[in-house]
Amino acid sequence: MGVMKRISTIFQSKTNAALNKVEDPRQTLDLSYEQQLDNLTKVKRAVADVATARKRVEIQAEQLKSQGDKLADQAKAALAQNNEPLAREALTRREAISVQLKDLETQHATITEQEQKLTDTAQRLQTEVEAFRTKKETIKATYTAAEASAHISEAVSGISTSMGNAGAAMQRAQDKVAEMQARSGALDELLASGALTDLTSTNDDIQAQLDKAKGSADIDAQLAALKTQIASGTTTGLPSGEGAQ
Repeated sequence: MGVMKRISTIFQSKTNAALNKVEDPRQTLDLSYEQQLDNLTKVKRAVADVATARKRVEIQAEQLKSQGDKLADQAKAALAQNNEPLAREALTRREAISVQLKDLETQHATITEQEQKLTDTAQRLQTEVEAFRTKKETIKATYTAAEASAHISEAVSGISTSMGNAGAAMQRAQDKVAEMQARSGALDELLASGALTDLTSTNDDIQAQLDKAKGSADIDAQLAALKTQIASGTTTGLPSGEGAQ
Protein backbone atom coordinates (compact mmCIF):
# COMPACT_ATOMS: atom_id res chain seq x y z
CA MET A 1 0.00 0.00 0.00
CA GLY A 2 1.43 3.37 -1.03
CA VAL A 3 1.85 6.30 1.29
CA MET A 4 -0.97 8.29 -0.34
CA LYS A 5 -3.33 5.31 -0.13
CA ARG A 6 -2.54 4.82 3.56
CA ILE A 7 -3.13 8.52 4.20
CA SER A 8 -6.42 8.30 2.31
CA THR A 9 -7.48 5.24 4.34
CA ILE A 10 -6.62 6.97 7.64
CA PHE A 11 -8.45 10.12 6.57
CA GLN A 12 -11.52 8.11 5.54
CA SER A 13 -11.45 6.22 8.83
CA LYS A 14 -11.30 9.45 10.84
CA THR A 15 -14.06 10.95 8.70
CA ASN A 16 -16.31 7.95 9.32
CA ALA A 17 -15.63 8.12 13.06
CA ALA A 18 -16.52 11.82 13.10
CA LEU A 19 -19.70 11.15 11.13
CA ASN A 20 -20.71 8.37 13.51
CA LYS A 21 -20.51 10.81 16.41
CA VAL A 22 -22.83 13.38 14.84
CA GLU A 23 -25.08 11.06 12.82
CA ASP A 24 -28.62 10.62 14.06
CA PRO A 25 -29.79 7.17 12.87
CA ARG A 26 -33.39 8.35 12.91
CA GLN A 27 -32.65 10.99 10.28
CA THR A 28 -30.64 8.46 8.26
CA LEU A 29 -33.55 6.00 8.29
CA ASP A 30 -36.01 8.70 7.24
CA LEU A 31 -33.73 9.74 4.38
CA SER A 32 -33.37 6.12 3.24
CA TYR A 33 -37.15 5.71 3.34
CA GLU A 34 -37.63 8.83 1.22
CA GLN A 35 -35.14 7.49 -1.32
CA GLN A 36 -37.02 4.19 -1.47
CA LEU A 37 -40.30 6.01 -2.01
CA ASP A 38 -38.68 8.00 -4.81
CA ASN A 39 -37.43 4.81 -6.51
CA LEU A 40 -40.84 3.18 -6.07
CA THR A 41 -42.45 6.19 -7.72
CA LYS A 42 -40.06 5.83 -10.67
CA VAL A 43 -40.97 2.15 -11.06
CA LYS A 44 -44.70 2.95 -10.95
CA ARG A 45 -44.17 5.69 -13.54
CA ALA A 46 -42.38 3.16 -15.76
CA VAL A 47 -45.31 0.76 -15.37
CA ALA A 48 -47.65 3.56 -16.43
CA ASP A 49 -45.46 4.37 -19.45
CA VAL A 50 -45.44 0.72 -20.57
CA ALA A 51 -49.21 0.49 -20.08
CA THR A 52 -49.58 3.60 -22.22
CA ALA A 53 -47.42 2.04 -24.94
CA ARG A 54 -49.51 -1.15 -24.81
CA LYS A 55 -52.68 0.89 -25.14
CA ARG A 56 -51.31 2.69 -28.21
CA VAL A 57 -50.50 -0.64 -29.87
CA GLU A 58 -54.01 -1.84 -29.12
CA ILE A 59 -55.51 1.34 -30.64
CA GLN A 60 -53.34 0.96 -33.74
CA ALA A 61 -54.40 -2.69 -34.05
CA GLU A 62 -58.06 -1.71 -33.82
CA GLN A 63 -57.60 0.90 -36.53
CA LEU A 64 -55.83 -1.58 -38.82
CA LYS A 65 -58.53 -4.20 -38.23
CA SER A 66 -61.14 -1.60 -39.13
CA GLN A 67 -59.24 -0.77 -42.32
CA GLY A 68 -58.91 -4.47 -43.14
CA ASP A 69 -62.60 -5.05 -42.69
CA LYS A 70 -63.35 -2.06 -44.92
CA LEU A 71 -61.01 -3.37 -47.64
CA ALA A 72 -62.68 -6.77 -47.45
CA ASP A 73 -66.06 -5.12 -48.01
CA GLN A 74 -64.62 -3.09 -50.90
CA ALA A 75 -63.23 -6.24 -52.51
CA LYS A 76 -66.67 -7.82 -52.36
CA ALA A 77 -68.25 -4.69 -53.83
CA ALA A 78 -65.68 -4.64 -56.67
CA LEU A 79 -66.42 -8.28 -57.54
CA ALA A 80 -70.11 -7.53 -57.50
CA GLN A 81 -69.37 -4.97 -60.24
CA ASN A 82 -67.20 -7.54 -62.08
CA ASN A 83 -64.15 -5.37 -61.38
CA GLU A 84 -61.66 -8.06 -60.48
CA PRO A 85 -58.54 -5.83 -60.67
CA LEU A 86 -60.03 -3.43 -58.11
CA ALA A 87 -61.01 -6.35 -55.89
CA ARG A 88 -57.43 -7.71 -56.18
CA GLU A 89 -56.04 -4.29 -55.17
CA ALA A 90 -58.32 -4.14 -52.11
CA LEU A 91 -57.31 -7.65 -51.06
CA THR A 92 -53.62 -6.84 -51.61
CA ARG A 93 -53.88 -3.85 -49.29
CA ARG A 94 -55.79 -5.97 -46.79
CA GLU A 95 -52.97 -8.52 -46.83
CA ALA A 96 -50.43 -5.78 -46.07
CA ILE A 97 -52.57 -4.72 -43.16
CA SER A 98 -52.64 -8.33 -41.90
CA VAL A 99 -48.81 -8.34 -41.88
CA GLN A 100 -48.83 -5.11 -39.85
CA LEU A 101 -51.37 -6.61 -37.46
CA LYS A 102 -49.11 -9.64 -36.85
CA ASP A 103 -46.27 -7.20 -36.13
CA LEU A 104 -48.46 -5.31 -33.67
CA GLU A 105 -49.54 -8.54 -32.00
CA THR A 106 -45.88 -9.46 -31.43
CA GLN A 107 -45.17 -6.00 -30.04
CA HIS A 108 -48.28 -6.17 -27.91
CA ALA A 109 -47.24 -9.51 -26.40
CA THR A 110 -43.74 -8.18 -25.63
CA ILE A 111 -45.05 -4.97 -24.08
CA THR A 112 -47.67 -6.86 -22.06
CA GLU A 113 -44.96 -9.17 -20.69
CA GLN A 114 -42.80 -6.16 -19.75
CA GLU A 115 -45.78 -4.50 -18.13
CA GLN A 116 -46.51 -7.59 -16.05
CA LYS A 117 -42.89 -7.86 -14.89
CA LEU A 118 -42.79 -4.19 -13.93
CA THR A 119 -46.14 -4.50 -12.15
CA ASP A 120 -44.84 -7.48 -10.15
CA THR A 121 -41.66 -5.54 -9.35
CA ALA A 122 -43.64 -2.51 -8.23
CA GLN A 123 -45.86 -4.65 -5.98
CA ARG A 124 -42.83 -6.38 -4.45
CA LEU A 125 -41.07 -3.07 -3.89
CA GLN A 126 -44.26 -1.62 -2.39
CA THR A 127 -44.35 -4.47 0.14
CA GLU A 128 -40.65 -4.07 0.94
CA VAL A 129 -40.95 -0.31 1.38
CA GLU A 130 -43.93 -0.71 3.70
CA ALA A 131 -42.02 -3.33 5.73
CA PHE A 132 -39.00 -0.99 5.87
CA ARG A 133 -41.22 1.83 7.10
CA THR A 134 -42.57 -0.33 9.93
CA LYS A 135 -39.08 -1.49 10.88
CA LYS A 136 -37.79 2.07 10.60
CA GLU A 137 -40.37 3.42 13.03
CA THR A 138 -39.65 0.57 15.44
CA ILE A 139 -35.91 1.28 15.37
CA LYS A 140 -36.51 5.02 15.78
CA ALA A 141 -38.71 4.41 18.82
CA THR A 142 -36.12 2.02 20.29
CA TYR A 143 -33.34 4.54 19.67
CA THR A 144 -35.36 7.35 21.25
CA ALA A 145 -35.99 5.20 24.34
CA ALA A 146 -32.31 4.24 24.54
CA GLU A 147 -31.28 7.89 24.12
CA ALA A 148 -33.65 8.92 26.92
CA SER A 149 -32.27 6.17 29.16
CA ALA A 150 -28.73 7.30 28.41
CA HIS A 151 -29.62 10.89 29.30
CA ILE A 152 -31.26 9.67 32.52
CA SER A 153 -28.15 7.65 33.35
CA GLU A 154 -25.97 10.70 32.76
CA ALA A 155 -28.26 12.81 34.93
CA VAL A 156 -28.29 10.21 37.71
CA SER A 157 -24.52 9.93 37.51
CA GLY A 158 -24.23 13.71 37.69
CA ILE A 159 -26.60 13.85 40.64
CA SER A 160 -24.67 11.09 42.39
CA THR A 161 -21.39 12.91 41.87
CA SER A 162 -22.83 16.25 42.99
CA MET A 163 -24.44 14.58 46.02
CA GLY A 164 -21.07 13.14 46.96
CA ASN A 165 -19.46 16.56 46.61
CA ALA A 166 -22.32 18.15 48.54
CA GLY A 167 -21.95 15.55 51.30
CA ALA A 168 -18.26 16.27 51.59
CA ALA A 169 -18.95 20.02 51.65
CA MET A 170 -21.63 19.51 54.30
CA GLN A 171 -19.26 17.47 56.43
CA ARG A 172 -16.59 20.16 56.15
CA ALA A 173 -19.14 22.80 57.14
CA GLN A 174 -20.23 20.76 60.18
CA ASP A 175 -16.57 20.31 61.15
CA LYS A 176 -16.06 24.07 60.87
CA VAL A 177 -19.12 24.74 63.04
CA ALA A 178 -17.93 22.26 65.67
CA GLU A 179 -14.45 23.81 65.61
CA MET A 180 -15.84 27.31 66.02
CA GLN A 181 -18.11 26.17 68.86
CA ALA A 182 -15.17 24.47 70.60
CA ARG A 183 -13.02 27.58 70.27
CA SER A 184 -15.84 29.77 71.61
CA GLY A 185 -16.40 27.44 74.59
CA ALA A 186 -12.70 27.34 75.37
CA LEU A 187 -12.51 31.13 75.25
CA ASP A 188 -15.45 31.41 77.66
CA GLU A 189 -13.73 29.02 80.06
CA LEU A 190 -10.47 30.95 79.89
CA LEU A 191 -12.22 34.26 80.54
CA ALA A 192 -14.17 32.75 83.46
CA SER A 193 -11.02 31.33 85.04
CA GLY A 194 -9.19 34.62 84.70
CA ALA A 195 -6.44 33.08 82.61
CA LEU A 196 -7.19 35.69 79.96
CA THR A 197 -7.47 39.39 80.65
CA ASP A 198 -10.87 40.87 79.93
CA LEU A 199 -9.98 43.71 77.59
CA THR A 200 -13.33 45.42 78.25
CA SER A 201 -12.50 45.89 81.98
CA THR A 202 -10.26 48.68 83.40
CA ASN A 203 -8.66 46.31 85.98
CA ASP A 204 -6.39 43.43 85.27
CA ASP A 205 -6.77 40.00 86.90
CA ILE A 206 -4.32 40.80 89.73
CA GLN A 207 -6.22 43.93 90.66
CA ALA A 208 -9.45 41.97 90.61
CA GLN A 209 -8.07 39.50 93.17
CA LEU A 210 -6.83 42.40 95.39
CA ASP A 211 -10.26 44.02 95.24
CA LYS A 212 -11.90 40.75 96.16
CA ALA A 213 -9.65 40.33 99.21
CA LYS A 214 -10.31 43.95 100.31
CA GLY A 215 -14.06 43.38 100.06
CA SER A 216 -13.82 40.35 102.35
CA ALA A 217 -11.81 42.36 104.92
CA ASP A 218 -14.47 45.13 104.91
CA ILE A 219 -17.23 42.62 105.62
CA ASP A 220 -15.22 41.08 108.47
CA ALA A 221 -14.73 44.55 110.02
CA GLN A 222 -18.45 45.31 109.72
CA LEU A 223 -19.34 42.03 111.45
CA ALA A 224 -16.94 42.84 114.31
CA ALA A 225 -18.44 46.31 114.73
CA LEU A 226 -21.98 44.85 114.85
CA LYS A 227 -20.94 42.41 117.53
CA THR A 228 -19.44 45.27 119.61
CA GLN A 229 -22.68 47.33 119.27
CA ILE A 230 -24.81 44.40 120.33
CA ALA A 231 -22.62 43.75 123.33
CA SER A 232 -22.80 47.40 124.44
CA GLY A 233 -26.53 47.62 123.76
CA THR A 234 -26.14 50.14 120.98
CA THR A 235 -28.00 49.23 117.75
CA THR A 236 -28.70 52.63 116.26
CA GLY A 237 -27.25 51.84 112.87
CA LEU A 238 -25.09 49.60 110.80
CA PRO A 239 -21.43 50.55 110.83
CA SER A 240 -19.94 51.51 107.45
CA GLY A 241 -17.06 49.56 106.09
CA GLU A 242 -14.64 52.42 106.41
CA GLY A 243 -15.60 53.26 110.04
CA ALA A 244 -15.33 49.72 111.22
CA GLN A 245 -11.75 49.40 110.18
